[in-house]
Amino acid sequence: MKCAWLVVLIFAILSLLTGCAPKPATDTGPTPNVDTPQSSGLAPEAAQTFTIGMSQCNRGEPWRVQMDEDIKTAAAEHPELEVLFKDAQNKTEQQQAQVREFIAQGVDLIIISPKEALPLTKPVDEAMAANIPVIVLDRKIEGDNYTCFIGGDNVLIGREAGKYMVELLGGKGKVVELQGLATSTPAGERHKGFMEGIEGSEIEIIFSADCQWLEPNAQREMNSALSRFEQIDAVYAHNDPSAHGAYQAAKQEGKGREKTIKFIGIDALPHEGVKYVEEGILAATFQYPTGGREAIEVALKILAGEKVPKNITLGTRKFTPDNVKSGGEEIPAPEG
Repeated sequence: MKCAWLVVLIFAILSLLTGCAPKPATDTGPTPNVDTPQSSGLAPEAAQTFTIGMSQCNRGEPWRVQMDEDIKTAAAEHPELEVLFKDAQNKTEQQQAQVREFIAQGVDLIIISPKEALPLTKPVDEAMAANIPVIVLDRKIEGDNYTCFIGGDNVLIGREAGKYMVELLGGKGKVVELQGLATSTPAGERHKGFMEGIEGSEIEIIFSADCQWLEPNAQREMNSALSRFEQIDAVYAHNDPSAHGAYQAAKQEGKGREKTIKFIGIDALPHEGVKYVEEGILAATFQYPTGGREAIEVALKILAGEKVPKNITLGTRKFTPDNVKSGGEEIPAPEG
C-alpha cells in the first residue's frame, strides 16, 4: 500500500514540473517576403549649379534690352545656370555698387557691360582678386585684368560707315555726328574709325554732340543743328536710336529735310535699324552683335575649367536698301 502512494506522489511532482516548463514556439508559417526600405547611407548627389551676376549699364537702349534677352535665352538652355540681372540705369556709381554686391554674394562668375571704362576697372579688379572670373561685354575697361572680353570691332564699323558716307555723298558734304557716351570706349572708337573712313574726302563734320546713346538726346541735339545750319547733307549716328531721333527732328522741322539728309546708324537690330532701312528712314546701318549668346557659351567653358581666349571679336554686316532683303553684306575682318 505504501508503494502505491509513493508512485502516485512521484507522478504528481513530475506533472507539476512539466506544466511549469516553457511552451514551444508556435509555428506561424513562412516569414512574409516584405522589402524593408534600406538606406544606402549616401545622400542623393546634388546637381552642380552656378550663379552668374550680369551688370547691365543701361536698359534704356533697345540694343541693351536685346543683350539681356540674348543672355537670358541662352542661359535658359542650361538648367545649371542662374543669372541675376542688374540695371545700373546709366549711373556709374550704381554699377560699381552692383559689381561689389555680386562679389559679396559670392557669385560664380560676373558678366559686365560697363558704362565707362576707368570707373569700372577697380570693381572688376576686386572681383578678379576674389577669384571670380569676369566677362567684359561690349565696352572695355582699362588694362587687361579680366577673364575674357567679347565685343565688336568698333573702329572697323566706324571706318566702314565713313567709307559708305563718302560713297553716298560723292566725296563731299556737310555732316552732323551724333556720338554715343563720349567717355565710353565704343564712342571713341566709332568716331576714330569714321574719321579714317572719310579721310582724303571733302566731307566736313559741322556739328558734333554727345547724345549718351539715347534717342531723345539725339533728337534734341539734331533740333539744335537744324536751327544752326541750312545745309546738312548727312547724319552719322553712333547707334540706330540716335539716327532715328535725328530723322524725327528733321521731319518735325517741317521743311522736308528728312527726305534729303542721309542718315546712317549702327546696331542693326532686326526690329529697329534693319527695319528703318527697309522703311527708307536710314541709308544704312552696321551690325553690332550684342554678344549675349557668346557670353553664356564662354561662361560655361570658364565654369567647366576650360581655357578661353582673352579677347573675342564679333563680326559685322552692312545693311543698305540694296541688300537689306538678302540679309545684308558681311564685312570681312581686317587682316592681321
